[in-house]
Amino acid sequence: MTDRRAHLDLFAMVCLVGCAALWGLNQTATKIALAEIPPLLQAGVRSLCAAVLLAAWIIYKKLDLAPGEGHWAYTWRGGLLTGSLFAAEFACIFIGLQYTTASRMVVFVYFSPLVVAAAMPLVAPQEKLHARQVLGLLGAFAGLVWAFSEGFHTPTVGDKQWLGDALGACAAVLWAGTTLSIRGSRLATALPEQTLMYQLVVSGVALAGAGWLSGELWPAQISALAWGSLAFQIIIVTFASYLLWFWLVRHYAAATISAFTLLTPVFGLLFGVWLLNDPLTDRLLLALVAVAGGIGLVSWPRRA
Repeated sequence: MTDRRAHLDLFAMVCLVGCAALWGLNQTATKIALAEIPPLLQAGVRSLCAAVLLAAWIIYKKLDLAPGEGHWAYTWRGGLLTGSLFAAEFACIFIGLQYTTASRMVVFVYFSPLVVAAAMPLVAPQEKLHARQVLGLLGAFAGLVWAFSEGFHTPTVGDKQWLGDALGACAAVLWAGTTLSIRGSRLATALPEQTLMYQLVVSGVALAGAGWLSGELWPAQISALAWGSLAFQIIIVTFASYLLWFWLVRHYAAATISAFTLLTPVFGLLFGVWLLNDPLTDRLLLALVAVAGGIGLVSWPRRA
């Protein structure tokens, strides 16, 4: 078993900030591609292409994805559940981005770590919430409610902004469900690459199939910008950044790296404002601070 380092070195910090930046930029890239590529088909192709890359990586590294209790015969039920939740999460994100901005979407989606913290005692009773964590959860939730209400009173991107925001919140809950289903199933002892393969294959088939059934058509012509945005999602985000994250989790203590996730909604908001000219409102800024602060309070290691 790989020994985990208790403290982060410069290389690890650069990698963590890089992952947060890439994940924050992902919503913007998706929004750009949505101008030309339908949401469900885009999400399905994204997952299936990333699955092909992951399969090539597994073959190259000669990884054994079925050791002991991680064997497919034991994990397929958890894999189907996890993959289905993963598919529903990205359906909400890709459809929701048609109604709200990338900046708002990333703030709502990254409420997920707080949902995980709140629900984890149901899966792992020993991981109970403490007063500081409850404070972080309540503060983040209040900030999101305040930002969500903006969609009814003073929407900045259309009358259905509330729908996009709501789908972002649903995606956060589904993402949390994915995390909890992994923790509560045999996938908890499987290799991360095996879990990711389940997520990509199941979601790819489900999303592409849903797109086809709903009448979505692949465009006859796609601009270089849309192709580039899709390639970025597939190669850089879904494949490379996830593998890098898994490597970091294996080599560094989880408590020391989890707090870096609070940077993702910050990067997401900045990229949306910078590249897409997303409107930046006081309520959205408050929600960003509340979510980032909540993640920090929940994930900050307790004193021994």
